[in-house]
Amino acid sequence: MELDLVFRIAGVGIIVAVLSMLLKKADRDEYAMMVTIAGLIVVLAIIINEISELFETVKAVFGF
Repeated sequence: MELDLVFRIAGVGIIVAVLSMLLKKADRDEYAMMVTIAGLIVVLAIIINEISELFETVKAVFGF
């Protein structure tokens, strides 16, 4: 696993946490939930891309 991947996921998590706290303080709980869900979707997209690259590497190594 690349360390860059961990930093990207942590960066998204920090940004989402700060935005969520700010929105909750402003009584915008619905928007805070939307920001949290959007952050989750971004992280899942990053992970899916990495898993796709893993499968391509496995296919190349084993000749599938």
